[in-house]
Amino acid sequence: MFRKITMLAVILLGTSGLHAQKNSNTSMQKPKLVVGIVVDQMRWDYLYRYYDKYGNDGFKRLLNQGYSLNNVHINYIPTVTAIGHTSIYTGSVPAIHGIAGNDWTDKATGKNVYCTTDESVKPVGTTNVKVGSHSPKNLWSTTITDELRLATNFQAKVVGVSLKDRASILPAGHNPTGAFWFDDSTGNFVTSSYYMNDLPQWLKNFNSQNLPDKLVANGWNTLLPINQYTESSPDNSPWEGLLGSAKTPTFPYNNLAADYQAKKDNIRYTPFGNTLTLKVAEASIEGESLGKDQITDFLAVNLASTDYAGHKFGPNSIEVEDVYLRLDQDLAEFFKYLDSKVGKNQYTVFLSADHGGAHAVGFMQEHKMPTGIFGDNAEKNINQMLKDQFGLDKMVMSINNYQIYLDQKLIKDHKLNLDEVTKYVVDEMNKDQTVLFAVSLKELGSAPIPEPIKTRIINGYNWQRSGDIQLISHDSMLPPYAKTGTTHSVWNSYDSHIPLIFMGWGIKNGESNKEYNMTDISPTIASLLRIQFPSGNIGNPIVEVIGK
Repeated sequence: MFRKITMLAVILLGTSGLHAQKNSNTSMQKPKLVVGIVVDQMRWDYLYRYYDKYGNDGFKRLLNQGYSLNNVHINYIPTVTAIGHTSIYTGSVPAIHGIAGNDWTDKATGKNVYCTTDESVKPVGTTNVKVGSHSPKNLWSTTITDELRLATNFQAKVVGVSLKDRASILPAGHNPTGAFWFDDSTGNFVTSSYYMNDLPQWLKNFNSQNLPDKLVANGWNTLLPINQYTESSPDNSPWEGLLGSAKTPTFPYNNLAADYQAKKDNIRYTPFGNTLTLKVAEASIEGESLGKDQITDFLAVNLASTDYAGHKFGPNSIEVEDVYLRLDQDLAEFFKYLDSKVGKNQYTVFLSADHGGAHAVGFMQEHKMPTGIFGDNAEKNINQMLKDQFGLDKMVMSINNYQIYLDQKLIKDHKLNLDEVTKYVVDEMNKDQTVLFAVSLKELGSAPIPEPIKTRIINGYNWQRSGDIQLISHDSMLPPYAKTGTTHSVWNSYDSHIPLIFMGWGIKNGESNKEYNMTDISPTIASLLRIQFPSGNIGNPIVEVIGK
């Protein structure tokens, strides 16, 4: 009898052990860390324009080890930083998530609204109220980072870092561990009381190193001999802007250190702004112990100096090329850091962009390409036109994001018909030879506008925050403030065609030319992590990148 009981106990224990082993082997596996890298103003073609000059461990590592999507577009307008970051992380569009631009016009007051300004919060780490009074209060949808926090009962850590406030705040979501951005008045990274009442000690330690001073100490010269920059226009091209105290847009920028001391935002226009951002990202990994346990954490990084350099010098400049060559080296160092701190193949990274950028007007003119200036004195001219027609002054409150905001209260108070006024403006704008399409946003559904432009206007139209009339310019026409350098905002491929590469844990190796949208990024990460899609998501998972 005793022997039978003993044998039964052995069998039961063995079965229990096998069951426990089976449960252990089939427990859900996830990456320790997700790193989202958004390279500001990175056109898709930059992956290959400078390919032969990249090393093997930065962009080429992403391309060779990851999965590259070559036909990814932004499916709304305007294509600007705040919307780009928000749409990547919400899987949604301005019509739904509420971020209608970097800024927009309050229809009730006519005042400008900046996307993350929040006067109810206080600066932390700085006394500069304008720099520090920011939060995600204007964001209506959840982000993939919010969903990760919710899925883990807020045990997952989420950190956003950028030189730009909006590019750290909006990706990090509503309740992150922290969001940190650069303060031009002090040269430090700061935050607001929305997140915390004091900077974490790791960030205080980072700020105390005065790394920006060290990065700019030797000025800025080209990484390679300047005659090797054959992908770019000659140095000192007339369509380039000036950096700091420089009299010409030419290398070397030997006065950079002094220029930085005089005005600290000068570091933003150099490759050293990206270096600084990746270093504070590394400090956040160490300081917040990101990727140290089995609960997936999320680090959202925006590399903004590519955008500042693009605006200043234009895409075909040696300066922009040098920024990308140096960024390639910085990415290689960052991936090496992730390998050592988190573990190779223990993290998932995606790299994309918030928008692209047009070639400079002067560059296009020199090479006999279509271009020009769009909207010079537009607000003044349209107001005069309306006064002549309706006898009322200042009927246009503003023109923002290529949208005309009519003063609806003024029009109503003077017993004018809003639809009649709108139709008059649309008809007159469509007579302008620089305008491809002008359309009433309320009448967009029946407007004879081809795809994909029509859908992108619809997706970008937030009825509470957008204007009344959308203007679409002819190709490669830039606003008056971009007579040197460049800008972005439109539907065309140079602004809407962006890179997207996934690499690391759970990701296959390969590439695809299938068509995808920016809004597909978040549901892809959600599927990888097996968590809920963000609340306003309209995208679909890119299933071909996810390994089994």
